[in-house]
Amino acid sequence: MMYLGVLVNPIAGMGGRVGLKGTDGVVEEAIRRGAIPVAPGRAIEFLQALTPLIQGNPRMNLVVCPQQMGADVAQEVGLEHTVVDIEISDMTSSKDTHQCIRALYEAGVRLVVFVGGDGTARDILDVITKEGFNDLLVLGVPSGVKMYSGIFVVNPADAAEVVRLGLEDGAGTAEYEIMDADEKAYREDRFVIRLYGYMKGPAVPARFQGAKQASPETIDEHEAQEAIARYVVEKMIPDGTYILGPGTTVKSVTDLLEVKKTTLGVDIYHRGSIYNDVNETQILQLVDDFSKTWIIVSPIGHQGMLFGRGNQQISPGIIERVGKDHIFVICTLSKLKGIDGETLKVDTGDTLVDELLRGYIRVITDYNEVRLIPVE
Repeated sequence: MMYLGVLVNPIAGMGGRVGLKGTDGVVEEAIRRGAIPVAPGRAIEFLQALTPLIQGNPRMNLVVCPQQMGADVAQEVGLEHTVVDIEISDMTSSKDTHQCIRALYEAGVRLVVFVGGDGTARDILDVITKEGFNDLLVLGVPSGVKMYSGIFVVNPADAAEVVRLGLEDGAGTAEYEIMDADEKAYREDRFVIRLYGYMKGPAVPARFQGAKQASPETIDEHEAQEAIARYVVEKMIPDGTYILGPGTTVKSVTDLLEVKKTTLGVDIYHRGSIYNDVNETQILQLVDDFSKTWIIVSPIGHQGMLFGRGNQQISPGIIERVGKDHIFVICTLSKLKGIDGETLKVDTGDTLVDELLRGYIRVITDYNEVRLIPVE
């Protein structure tokens, strides 16, 4: 018998599209800006993908947290489930996550699938460490804003596949890095991140995204970024609009244009003017003609994530309006070689837009050097 636990952090990811670069401590501001819950939909995707494995399987027992932390989505999908007998807050917090993990473990759960972000992963690790739940395996369905930790799979369907492999093939265990990013510093456009610890999960590495690695701060790397920037700037048209994703590689373009970039945010460049730290709504308001609009992005180091991690302001609707042919992907050769399998990944939250982006995409790796790289 496998007791599979499900925990949903209902507020995770709400700060993404509204440009808050996280949700911890700013839920009310996210709501004021028009944010809507992201995690329940991601949880439903996971449970729908898991349904063929659970239905009619006497070896599988689904155990969920109460109300918006699990039971609501299980009921919506129509899966038989058991709800742990605890009370949670209306506005959930880390305290609720702590007691949910304890209750799931006491109910016999030894594999927990959580839907959330890095903050949720840290909360779960805190309980595991404090209580000594050393035989508890954890698997993360991405629903936060940045998700730099390695415990996350690429998308909800991958999580269901990992559970299947664990049940049918008896997958072993592996240790995954849990990263701690300072959200206050992040909102101040400062990148402060540290290794928080390690958490055990199923050993199916091909389905996991891997932890973020920072770009090397070397002279060669800076020169490569500058060469890419020169090539991109030469390709820009005078009346074009350019949506600029986060990161130092993209910042090299704005440095050459002599305008200020929000390193960890999304900006818009048009006719010599820069609009800093914009959210999804502002992008839709500022862009007049999507046929003359381009997106410039660089994948996350090691993970290879192109969309869906730290740049949710560039929403599926915006990507669809711009089109794949109007996306400049820029990445130095050293960074590309550090990406697992030299394959890029997307997880926009919209399966149709993900399919639009999959296949091969042009990646600028140096001045006048473009490579075709697969996107999964």
